[in-house]
Amino acid sequence: MPKVAVVLSIAALVIVVAALAAAGAAALARLDGAGYPTALKQATVAFAAVITLATAVTTAIVQACC
Repeated sequence: MPKVAVVLSIAALVIVVAALAAAGAAALARLDGAGYPTALKQATVAFAAVITLATAVTTAIVQACC
């Protein structure tokens, strides 16, 4: 598999995982009785946290091996 395809596949996987985490955070917030704006804010924070974590892990791996 070409390197570009691998990178794009992993990027797509990270975005899907981040979206699932955001949906889970929003659902839990709504179950807890939060309003839609609060649930959306918590979903946004969860999405950003997953993307930030993926970026940090990728940076650490690149610096460790190259």
